[in-house]
Amino acid sequence: MFATSTQRSFWMFKDETDVSNARLSANIKYITRRGKNMTAEQRELHFLNVAEEKSLIMSYEYQLRDFCRKFHPPMPRYVVGTALHYLKRFYVNNSVMDYPPKEILVTCVYLACKVEEFNVSMDQFVGNLKGDREKAATIILNNELLLMQQLDYQLTVHNPFRPLEGLMIDMKTRFPTFSDPERLRPGIDEFLEQVFYTDAILMYSPSQIALAAIIHSASTSKENVDEYITQILFSDDQKRLLNLIEAVKKIRVMVRNVQTPHRDSIKAFEKKLLLCCNPDNNSESPAFKKRMKQSFEDEENFEDGQYPSRPDQVRNVLMGLSEMGKI
Repeated sequence: MFATSTQRSFWMFKDETDVSNARLSANIKYITRRGKNMTAEQRELHFLNVAEEKSLIMSYEYQLRDFCRKFHPPMPRYVVGTALHYLKRFYVNNSVMDYPPKEILVTCVYLACKVEEFNVSMDQFVGNLKGDREKAATIILNNELLLMQQLDYQLTVHNPFRPLEGLMIDMKTRFPTFSDPERLRPGIDEFLEQVFYTDAILMYSPSQIALAAIIHSASTSKENVDEYITQILFSDDQKRLLNLIEAVKKIRVMVRNVQTPHRDSIKAFEKKLLLCCNPDNNSESPAFKKRMKQSFEDEENFEDGQYPSRPDQVRNVLMGLSEMGKI
């Protein structure tokens, strides 16, 4: 249940300011670490600011959606929802400059498939990717443990789709004066797709988001569900009703204000990202390739009976085994 979930306990923020502060903290932490020998002016020119990072993250959320739409076999929307949750959670506490978003994106989808028991093999999964599929599989396996660590191994996600179905059944049962609630589906589905590109999923419960979708669809269709909300759902709890009304208003405003990042701006941010990203975590960089080579060498020594002694050697062996799918 959501009420007792890790999502509610650890991944719900107070408001948009709270979310923005977490992203700002991650941005400042990275710039302070990587730009310690730069002047303030040099840092401003070299690194992405938090607003630029947010735009980039949104563009990758759209890329994640497009990848999942084209995925074969067809991917259930709750898997897509879980993957988007993972991506948002990861980058609310990490900078896109620190970890390559393209690699984290596909790892989020792969992990969501496993957690939501949408059973696809690694070969099937990378078959949906362009380019070197063997390399893609290695990158995903390399990042999977990192992703789980950054999510604090709290992998269960409560999406708004299940509470939505419960509300639709309830409307059909207890609100018979409203004929055929299914006609609200198109507006509901459109709203739920847009809500994942906002921070509402980090601030509001799945049931609040589901109800906001129903109210939004009814409103845009010139229908009225006020009686269902006030006289059936919350007839005995005016305080909860007032809290819900406020939450629904804010969610709808957030969805209404969703703006697709401008393509030219994203291209400029991508170029800037190439210059300021962390080479230790970039699979194309010499530093990363050197580290990977060392991990494989350590693994071979381990299998030959030459046991590592230093902590960094032990870590390399474990990373190598993870990448090869042996742990």
